[in-house]
Parts: sequence; C-alpha cells; structure tokens
Amino acid sequence: MIKGFGGIFWRTKNLEMITKWYSEVLKLEIGNWNGTMIKPESGNETIFSFFNENDSYFPLEQQVMINFQVHNVNEIIQHLEHMGVPLAKNLEVSEFGKFIWIEDPEGRLIELWEKNG
Repeated sequence: MIKGFGGIFWRTKNLEMITKWYSEVLKLEIGNWNGTMIKPESGNETIFSFFNENDSYFPLEQQVMINFQVHNVNEIIQHLEHMGVPLAKNLEVSEFGKFIWIEDPEGRLIELWEKNG
C-alpha cells in the first residue's frame, strides 16, 4: 500500500537561517520553495521506526529525529570540522553501519548514517 515517503516537513523560527545552514552544512540544494527533492539511489533505504516516549536514543523533548544516509561518514566528519559544526555524539560503529550526530541551529539532533555494504 505504501510506496515511499512523500516528504518531511517541519516548522522553523528563522527560515532564511535554517535553509542556509542545511544548504552549507549538509549540502542540500534548497530551492526557492524552501525545500529540496532527495532522489533515492540504488541501495538506499528509508527506515520508519517507533521509539518509546522515554527512549534516550534521541532527546526526549524532540518528537522526531531525521536520519540522512551518507556515502562516507569520514568525509562528512572532515566537512563538518571545516564548517565548524561539532559532533553532538561521537562516531558509533555497529552491525548496521557507522553513525554520527549533529545539531542544527535550532537544536534538532540529526543522525548521519553510512550503511554497511
């Protein structure tokens, strides 16, 4: 029944600042309609998962966490260092791949994931 995700939408206090940050830090090409279209690549997956309300995987005050799949976490870390964006949590490696976390200027935790294989 479900074909895929149609989009991710959220409110922001400062549209100009937040679109500039996502453009520069995460290299998303934000259009004049304040959004971008991310086209899936072969091998890319989108995970939809629920967490208990008291799960500490991401901040309790944050209802939703976005996860971007990336090609190379090490290159992303170098880029973030160059941009002056600190990691919110250090690199973790698991059977699912490599993970790092950053915060956007409004304090939203963002997970960046390099999938194994």
